[in-house]
This record gives sequence, structure tokens and C-alpha cells, in this order.
Amino acid sequence: MFYSFFDPTYLLVILGLVISMAASGYVNSTFRHYDAYRSQSGTSGTDAARFILGQSGITDVGVQKISGDLTDNYNGQTKVLSLSEATADSTSVAAIGVAAHECGHAVQDNVGYWPMRLRTALVPVANIGSSLSLPLIIIGVLLSYNQSLIHLGIALFSLALLFQLVTLPVEFNASRRALQILSDGQVLTRDEVPMVRKVLVAAALTYVAAALSTFLQLLRLIILFGGNRDDN
Repeated sequence: MFYSFFDPTYLLVILGLVISMAASGYVNSTFRHYDAYRSQSGTSGTDAARFILGQSGITDVGVQKISGDLTDNYNGQTKVLSLSEATADSTSVAAIGVAAHECGHAVQDNVGYWPMRLRTALVPVANIGSSLSLPLIIIGVLLSYNQSLIHLGIALFSLALLFQLVTLPVEFNASRRALQILSDGQVLTRDEVPMVRKVLVAAALTYVAAALSTFLQLLRLIILFGGNRDDN
């Protein structure tokens, strides 16, 4: 039978939500704080991105503005670096940092950084795993706790965690590349670089939180359904 609403493993779900919300709140508050600091160079996020791409010898990546807030991303398939409205036109230290981080991904793509290639390869696999894992587990439970289906569902869900873990070095490396480029003093002053570092560290924590949250969900599935049941 299914567990009751008051199953104590719900605490793992709640903990994951708290961690994710805390990380999201921290990155937003950090960005807002340093978004109030105008860069002394007066460089916008878009101009900073184009400068960094040029300095890195990347000529096949386009830069565009998209709607949203902190929806910045780099698409390696289309070779387009998209900057949100909060980043593209802003001359703040925070905006330049976010733009530089996305440029870090473009640099990774350009040099063939293997963790990024691995993450890209895992995207369809992780999506399939996330979509099929819970239905398989539910079907396995309904079929008198069919352990083969349940274990297959748990294994598929673990692919989402694998994707999150591979994402961590990709994001940290992109930030490191961004800071290296910005440290030359052409876009930011020496005093402004530490501000950017704080913004990028806060952003990286959201990926750590996502990995922890996914791990807690996987742990809950293992506790609930991972063991053999002889009481059916």
C-alpha cells in the first residue's frame, strides 16, 4: 500500500525545497545588491560579452537580448549567447559578471571542454530518465511491488542526479574563466572584480542546491521503494 500523507520521508522533500529556495533567494539578493554598483568603465553587459568573445578569438557566437530576469544562457548548438533584459543593457558590475559567466561557457565550447560535452550528451538521457522514472515506480508498486520496474525507475531518476553533478564543474569552470578574463582591468577595475566574484559564487550555489535537492529526492525514493518487500 502507499505511504500515508504524514510519511516522515516528506521531510527530505521539504529540506530540498528549503535549500533551493534559500539558494535562489541568495543569488537574487546578491545580484540586486551589486546591480546597484555601476562599473567605472560604463560597459554594458552586451558590450562586455562582445569584448570577451573577441578577446577569446571567438567570432562565430552571436549575442542577443531576451526577455526575462536572469534568464541568461549560452546555446552551443545555435552558437548564440542570450542575455536577459536585466543584463544586456545594464552597466552594473553584477550584469557584467553574469555576461562574462555565459561567455565562459562559449569559451568552454570553443576549446572543447570535455565536462561541458559530457553534460550536453547527458541532457536527452536525463530528460528521459526524469520523465519515465516516477511512472515506472508507480506501475511497479501497483503490480504488487514489482522490484524490476521499481529499481529501473530509481536508476532512471539517478540520471538526473548524474546530470546535476556533471553540471557543477562546468558552472564553476565557466565562472573561473570569466574572472580570469575580467581581471585584466580592461572592463572592470581591481576593486570591482571581487564584487563579480561574489555574484558568481552566489550563482554557483544554486547549482549546488539543485544537486542536493535531487539527491534528497533520490534518497527518498530509495527509502520508500528501494528495498525488497515480502509483505505484499
